[in-house]
Amino acid sequence: MSFSIAGKTAIVTGAGNGIGLAIGKHFADRGANVMFADLDEEALVRELGERPEADNIRYFAGDLRERLTIANLLSATIDQFDRVDILVNGSRQVIASDSLNPDDDAVETLLQQNLMTALRLSQTVAKRLIKQAEDQPDMPAGSIVNLSSIAARRTHPDLLAFSVSAAALDQMTRSLAVALAPHRIRVNALAFGSVMSASLMSSLKDHSEFRSDIEEHTPLNRIGAPSELAEAAQYLACDASSFMTGQILTIDGGRTLLDPVAAPAH
Repeated sequence: MSFSIAGKTAIVTGAGNGIGLAIGKHFADRGANVMFADLDEEALVRELGERPEADNIRYFAGDLRERLTIANLLSATIDQFDRVDILVNGSRQVIASDSLNPDDDAVETLLQQNLMTALRLSQTVAKRLIKQAEDQPDMPAGSIVNLSSIAARRTHPDLLAFSVSAAALDQMTRSLAVALAPHRIRVNALAFGSVMSASLMSSLKDHSEFRSDIEEHTPLNRIGAPSELAEAAQYLACDASSFMTGQILTIDGGRTLLDPVAAPAH
């Protein structure tokens, strides 16, 4: 099977910065048509230009927590590239939560942002993938890749809401994989921790001591680059992983192999 994604069309959310941006650029550099989607239009323009020069790059700005925005994103992608083959759910938020405060609404907020946005977009794109595949009964219909976190399996006193939303996303990945397998659509996830995401970068700016703590508790003794996650996303999106679905692939430099520590898990 081929690792190539050339000619395929991908929607990448959370693509205005950090890991989503790295994945989108990586896919585009390897010949895929990419719709970069993010709430932050200024970030998209800053990274891609008001009118991207490359024919295989477009961007869409909008709040994907709104159902109409999800429909408009898919419509914009079809208008530009005629089809969609890959969805990367990279839009996510990390906020601190108070585990003992019943008035703290962080769990509801992150379930909406990190779980429901990915679920609704996956459902919408899956319907399009099923329709596209009707005339090609022996071909893979498409691939969905969710960006999760090792926080689904690790705990931190300030990250209850994020951990719950990550665990829910992992279970959504498995459930959708089973539901969509008869339609030849694969659903997998990347769980990362020690990768320089936008949220981790922000945490390191506010708490510089976190870097040494993370490195000390990571067997490879470093924080990963977004490009390393992009390579893994390509694997899950391409035909080389055609017999792989419902899996949560961990990329964290070996961090989850050690005893849990009170360090940021995102």
